[in-house]
Amino acid sequence: MSDDDHHFESKADAGASKTFPQQAGTIRKNGYIVIKGRPCKVVEVSTSKTGKHGHAKCHFVGIDIFNGKKLEDIVPSSHNCDAPHVNRTDYQLIDISEDGFVSLLTESGNTKDDLRLPTDDNLLTQIKDGFAEGKDLVVTVMSAMGEEQICALKDIGPKN
Repeated sequence: MSDDDHHFESKADAGASKTFPQQAGTIRKNGYIVIKGRPCKVVEVSTSKTGKHGHAKCHFVGIDIFNGKKLEDIVPSSHNCDAPHVNRTDYQLIDISEDGFVSLLTESGNTKDDLRLPTDDNLLTQIKDGFAEGKDLVVTVMSAMGEEQICALKDIGPKN
């Protein structure tokens, strides 16, 4: 067997885990935590005092970063809980298809065609109106735990 028989598809995350352990007592407001298997942004943290059996507890209230649902969890502050790896990437918008998918230009010059338009009505109308007016738009895509969604929009001026 020669060396060129092996061909591996390269993935950016190199097989890394979708989450990492973080001690519950160190997670703060505006941080990220996994509650009920969903990546959430922490909007409220309260810590109860140590009880008769020893553990102080952290009460987390989080908003799911993809669907906006409010989730809660209570974890002993000394225990580890999962925190998601959250990445934000900017892509230039090339096209919007009839079935609600967007075509985006990556840094490397390739296209990314597997993302749907966002469900947030305000952001959705901004993207559609800006695209209809022929503006150059850059969308910010947030990805965590194998999910991706457009979360922000920047206007970089009219197309030439």
